[in-house]
Amino acid sequence: MSRPGFVERYGDWTDEQRDAARHVVERVDVERLEWIRVGFVDLHGLVRAKTIAADQLPGALADGVPIVSTLLSKDTSGRTVYGAFAPDGGVGVPGMGGAGDVVMVPDPTTFRVLPWAEHTGWLLSDLRLKDGAPVPFDPRGTLRTALHRAAGRGLGLVTGLELEFHLLRPDSDAPLDPLEVNRPGAPGRARGVTPVDRGYQLLSEDRADALEPLLGELGRTLRRLGIPLRTLEVEFGPGQVEVTTAPLPGLAGADTMVLLRGAVRSAARRAGLLATFMCRPQLPEACSSGWHLHQSLVLDDGSNAFAGDGGLSAVGSGYLAGLLRHARAGCVFAVPTVNGYKRFQPHSMAPDRVLWAQDNRAAMLRVVGSAGRGDLHVENRAGEPAANPYLAMAAQLVSGLDGVDRALDPGPSADQPYATDAPRLPTSLAEAVRALDDDSELRELLGPALVDHYAGVKRAEVARFEAAVTDWEQREYLHLF
Repeated sequence: MSRPGFVERYGDWTDEQRDAARHVVERVDVERLEWIRVGFVDLHGLVRAKTIAADQLPGALADGVPIVSTLLSKDTSGRTVYGAFAPDGGVGVPGMGGAGDVVMVPDPTTFRVLPWAEHTGWLLSDLRLKDGAPVPFDPRGTLRTALHRAAGRGLGLVTGLELEFHLLRPDSDAPLDPLEVNRPGAPGRARGVTPVDRGYQLLSEDRADALEPLLGELGRTLRRLGIPLRTLEVEFGPGQVEVTTAPLPGLAGADTMVLLRGAVRSAARRAGLLATFMCRPQLPEACSSGWHLHQSLVLDDGSNAFAGDGGLSAVGSGYLAGLLRHARAGCVFAVPTVNGYKRFQPHSMAPDRVLWAQDNRAAMLRVVGSAGRGDLHVENRAGEPAANPYLAMAAQLVSGLDGVDRALDPGPSADQPYATDAPRLPTSLAEAVRALDDDSELRELLGPALVDHYAGVKRAEVARFEAAVTDWEQREYLHLF
């Protein structure tokens, strides 16, 4: 009798995943796929993957795929922040010592055939140490744990995505200049880009028609991937586009955001363009991009737990209050880049303070929908599109559940969000990290190991930024003094 594989011993697959694994193997054969990209999502929301030959897939589904553990200890420049060669990897986890491997356990329910890569399939994974224990810094595992907590209360998370990005045209297709080459801790010079249109005509049909050849193909690509599109439209600024999805349950919302971002960038690349989810590119008259996360809880029977008599239920009110209670600390997950904090400006339809309002786009938390229709939900407008969706959603969910458990009161709606006296959102990534350090409750809710590890990586990014001489400083002082 053969010994059970790693996944059978430690993977905790559900019956749905086992059935999906069988179907995936059959589909790979029927569609004559040659390559499978098996990946996981790192702290920054980026997919790190190995490409395996298609005939190796059964083995990968049985035993997982090894991948170097240091990918969980890098900042956005690719620099390893912690002492990877120490016995505990510099992170207090012996199973990550010596820059050794962890194991990607593929989730067969995430399988897709990539429309832009010939004969290639794609799978997301959860991470395990070699002894089978979950990796404590796995973002997907963090959200999965938060979802289990909600399920223990008879509640499930439903999220809808509203994501903005920029479509840009590189100024040159010349070979890389040596100054453009990246080094860990020192990314290369960005290539010049220009927007694909003039911008600042919100929802202009004429602008949308001009971009239709690209947007039409992009929409078809997203639908072929099974992404439940609602809209794909031109936004406000030059080259700015917005995509929205129908509500999705549990992990599917975060999985979809990761897949969507990869699809947009890949489709744009093949059209000779750059799609960027950076919040505010350095362009003349650029408009910041946001990520609006629509969220609600459902009961076991599928009904909306936020819907009460004519408005928010006790669960909805508590959830809203919990989001407010942990909003400043939660910003480090929803807005994880130095650049993203340049979006928090008054009178810009972006939030600048911690408050909620009934159907008001200036508020951080916007309550929309109808209890009668059953679509009542909360829209968090603070996020940036570069966020790691697993960590951001997990922070939202545990914060909201904390408010439910404590029966917290969110207070009255702020009908004038930019004039209401309320705590300000952090104005920098450094301030957001300090807010996380100060919120011991959120640290315990998300898990101290994950929070401390993540905060350390973000502090390293802040330190690099603060040590760099910016274009602004050069322009301001070089010739003046």
